[in-house]
Amino acid sequence: MSSSGELTALNRYNLPMSERSKLIKESKRVVIKLGTAILMQDEGGIALSRFYSFVEDIADLFKSGREVLIVSSGAVGLGVKELSLDKRPADLPTTQACAAVGQGILQSMYADAFRRLGVKTAQVLLCEEDFTNRKKYLNLRSTIARLLELGVIPIINENDTVSTSEIESSASASGRKVNFGDNDKLSALVASKVDADMLLILTDVNGLYSDDPNTCPDAELIDTVADLTPYLIPKTEKKVNGKKGAHQGGRGGIRSKLEAAAVVTQSGLPCVIAGGRNHKVIERLFNGENLGTIFLPGAAMAGKSRWIAFATSINGSVTVNNGARDALVKKKASLLPAGIVKVDGSFARGDVIGILSEDGDEFARGLANYNCEETRLISGKHSDSIDQLIQHRNYDAVVTRDNIAFTRSQQTDDQ
Repeated sequence: MSSSGELTALNRYNLPMSERSKLIKESKRVVIKLGTAILMQDEGGIALSRFYSFVEDIADLFKSGREVLIVSSGAVGLGVKELSLDKRPADLPTTQACAAVGQGILQSMYADAFRRLGVKTAQVLLCEEDFTNRKKYLNLRSTIARLLELGVIPIINENDTVSTSEIESSASASGRKVNFGDNDKLSALVASKVDADMLLILTDVNGLYSDDPNTCPDAELIDTVADLTPYLIPKTEKKVNGKKGAHQGGRGGIRSKLEAAAVVTQSGLPCVIAGGRNHKVIERLFNGENLGTIFLPGAAMAGKSRWIAFATSINGSVTVNNGARDALVKKKASLLPAGIVKVDGSFARGDVIGILSEDGDEFARGLANYNCEETRLISGKHSDSIDQLIQHRNYDAVVTRDNIAFTRSQQTDDQ
């Protein structure tokens, strides 16, 4: 958590009410993420009154001339209830079976509810490869664009029945980091890839607080964030808002939502995190009421850098010394083998890898010019020794400058 001085500095960027409302109201293509914590009851099953309230508000938003995409959780939870299981299963096959059962129920509920209001919907189930494989991504983008042209609201979820990245994200192997690990990140990827104007994440907290509101009575809701940097330090999840998702069925937590906001703002669009349990929250936000926390858009990353930084999971990483980190961040240098102190995971030439500082914070990602074993051989060595250590030399650098993308949490004015 940032200090009170840092928070004061951040709050100097608060937008006037009229400007904040204008930014939201002028959004014509909106992605709305509805999480497990606000869709499901504690004992299982959909919270029906809240669900239908969301549907009514979204239908009104759609009828006002906006294009709306919904990223919805809840399939596994509905499957657990339908199959009369005591709790969410721990094993992968049963979890995927629950997703298969629950997804049909969830989509049927959306289709029926929107149909009664004269709005058409479509089911879109995605896997990570739909973003990482360019041909699949272009097909996805074209399909969603055509659905919107036809006046249809896409209902999007990860295809948990065949995809394991979300389900297994908490048990990643050493060196592996899953970018597609929950619906917060899925919603951010969707928003950034379909040229949305805004991402709205509705959850069980009212936004980003200065401290844990459950234990600190003086904690204040932060209205506007222009820079996510102080909140994306390690262990932020334990320090901001105090809890990792209040609902036992959810997986995202506040850290995941901040990471989603980082993806979206670096793509040049705003993100709003707001309390989904507030009555008519969608209608009130688009009518100009000051709810939740708005994260202001930054300069949009180039398409290639955005793909390196966000669209793929990584199977390995390198840790660099402070001198190498400064050279990368401040001097726009390539990553040379001499600056690498540790290599984790398994990766091939051309894979995206994480670049970590000595304290373990991932501050960049890049396309590797050497595989993991080659990188281990040359790490800490001068580039001139590569020919003696590796049979097929590729580059002097392990990652060249034009293939490095910096995360928002470590960007500086020098970049």
